[in-house]
Amino acid sequence: MSGLVEGKTFLVTGVTAPNSIAFSIARIIQEQGGTVVVSNVGRALGLTKRIVRRLPTEPPVIELDVTDADQLAGLSDALRAAGVDRLDGVVHSIAYANPETALGGAYMSTEWSDVSTALHISAYSYVSLVRACQPLFGESASVVGLTFDATVSWPTYDWMGVSKAALESASRYLARYLGAEGVRSNLVAAGPLDTIAKTAIPGADQFNQVWTERAPLGWDAKDAEPAAKAAVALLSDWFPATTGEMIHVDGGIHSTGA
Repeated sequence: MSGLVEGKTFLVTGVTAPNSIAFSIARIIQEQGGTVVVSNVGRALGLTKRIVRRLPTEPPVIELDVTDADQLAGLSDALRAAGVDRLDGVVHSIAYANPETALGGAYMSTEWSDVSTALHISAYSYVSLVRACQPLFGESASVVGLTFDATVSWPTYDWMGVSKAALESASRYLARYLGAEGVRSNLVAAGPLDTIAKTAIPGADQFNQVWTERAPLGWDAKDAEPAAKAAVALLSDWFPATTGEMIHVDGGIHSTGA
């Protein structure tokens, strides 16, 4: 039996640690017969190059700063230089908000400079990344982003929550504008996971207790595989008519009341 993404090639951004969703996505893609190229930026790039050695097959790693217009313009060339002349999809695992000024209860005092940075990196980059990848998309492609359900507010999440709300809206508009080209855009809304990104959020540990008490299916904050499996399923051909959707992988807590 062939793998779920047999013969397909994907760009996976933001692989920073073995416990990240992005790392699990890259691993499952390879296990399911696909090929990955991984990207990161700045000081994290060296870490990524070491981390990907733990994957079944060590993939090419390219540098990509999604706030740098020149790097985005040269992304197709960078991918071709890495041996990729066609992409079947992209995983957007990129987010940032200053933990000292935009998270942890600082919501009412956050200046626009920090808000704009959070929105640019966490939301606008979803669209700019896809635009940069378009020249390599085949007849159909799947774009998958990662969110933490922003249809409601969360303690301490503050401007990252606002940025994720913008990301969720951006995905719906991307679905609208690129559907005619066969490009699907969907998000996975995972529950709280003990990743590097989470540790940067002041007070985020309190989410674990909430999920422990309320998630109908239970929740393991150390297991990124359920969210990664959902992302790979969306990248595959098994959701050919699904776009603009947000799939919850949170143990069911989104469906519960107080």
